[in-house]
Amino acid sequence: MRFASSAVVFMAVASTVTAFQQTAFEPSRISIVVQQSTSATEAEEKRATKKEERLRMMKSDRFHRRGFKEVREGVESNMEDQFQSPIVNSLRTSNFVMDRDGVKVYLAKDFGFCWGVERSIALAYEAAEHFPDRKLHITNELIHNPEVNENLKAKNVQFIEKLGDGTKNFASVQDGDVVILPAFGASFEEMDYFDKKNVEIVDTTCPWVSKVWNTVDKHQKQGLTSVIHGKYAHEETVATTSFCEDFICVKNFEEAEMVANYILNGGDKDAFMKHFENAVSEGFDPDKHLEKVGLANQTTMYKKETRAIGQLFQKTMMKKFGPVKSKEHYMEFDTICDATQERQDAIHDMVESAQKDGLDFILVIGGWDSSNTAHLLEIPVHAGIRAFHINRAECIGADNTITHRTVDGEIVTTQLLEDMDKEVVMGVTSGASTPDAAVQDSLSQIFLLKKMYDESKK
Repeated sequence: MRFASSAVVFMAVASTVTAFQQTAFEPSRISIVVQQSTSATEAEEKRATKKEERLRMMKSDRFHRRGFKEVREGVESNMEDQFQSPIVNSLRTSNFVMDRDGVKVYLAKDFGFCWGVERSIALAYEAAEHFPDRKLHITNELIHNPEVNENLKAKNVQFIEKLGDGTKNFASVQDGDVVILPAFGASFEEMDYFDKKNVEIVDTTCPWVSKVWNTVDKHQKQGLTSVIHGKYAHEETVATTSFCEDFICVKNFEEAEMVANYILNGGDKDAFMKHFENAVSEGFDPDKHLEKVGLANQTTMYKKETRAIGQLFQKTMMKKFGPVKSKEHYMEFDTICDATQERQDAIHDMVESAQKDGLDFILVIGGWDSSNTAHLLEIPVHAGIRAFHINRAECIGADNTITHRTVDGEIVTTQLLEDMDKEVVMGVTSGASTPDAAVQDSLSQIFLLKKMYDESKK
């Protein structure tokens, strides 16, 4: 694994003005009071967009998103020590196949850390080194990986408390402190809140997430309602919707079909709103806000489903308004993350070769809260192949059990190796937030399990 300083890069993004609460903070839409001038229309025209406001915040001397060069070399060395893997390096140099201790391993061609995650970790680690005498906070998990977040806690980074109602308690953040924004981004309201406090802000937001924010800004300028393919409670989607004026979130193709059907045929408005009550903007009216829509997505969603949803809305608007006028009612930009797409393509290739390679199962490694890792699991499971999603090596037990997350989100413990007398043949991949070291630790557990069993028969 290579951790170059080029991982600390930039892509500009979005913002606008809003109110905030002093301690318990909710990243939902918050109305703004605009001083009346000559007319409400003129005030609206003069109001900065959220993208413009965020760009203004980024110009502050207290806003950091390029890292800290004087500590970079040490951080890169630290990351190499923590995350590199001799086993994974050996797999890379041997055509992604390895035989060891009675286990044959096929590694997906694309897997593990993406450059956006590397960048976020590097920025957070550099911040801890650059501000050794400051109190550091982070608004959420940096990424969905337990080891990385534990490393941050070991560096005395304080994770801001989440309250039971979904709000956050910012009371611990004081003047002069440092606040890290995670790879998923932070809501506009949170950024606005910290911009008004005397704190240093270290923004590790993935540039691909910023690209989605730019897309919903284009929707806003075109008078479109943003349809977000994503999970409405996911940190990234919470941040994205905070940059929207009007939005509705659809978590899958089935929900997109519900929206498309309402566009074409109308229906039970109360039932529609009940279903999407937590996934729409304040004041959302499907009879008004679904006339013109634009599509964006949570960057970690299943790419084929996002494309299918896009085709669905395109056909829906053509059917309702005709092929000529449909372009006035639907807009789409490609906001699918390259890293997400590449990892999904790689496991698709593994699934297609599973029978030829004789795979007993596929191991998927990544945080249980990781959306991109969850989608990697779905691909083999839906193809009828045994697959297990674990978040760390300790999920593999010495008694040949594995504690794993199912596609339904349930955590269960089951038998791992069905026939320990034969050679074990397995595939392995990992999510974009998973270091190579986690892959090595997990494989080492399986190597040891098989080796101990074989030696016990001698």
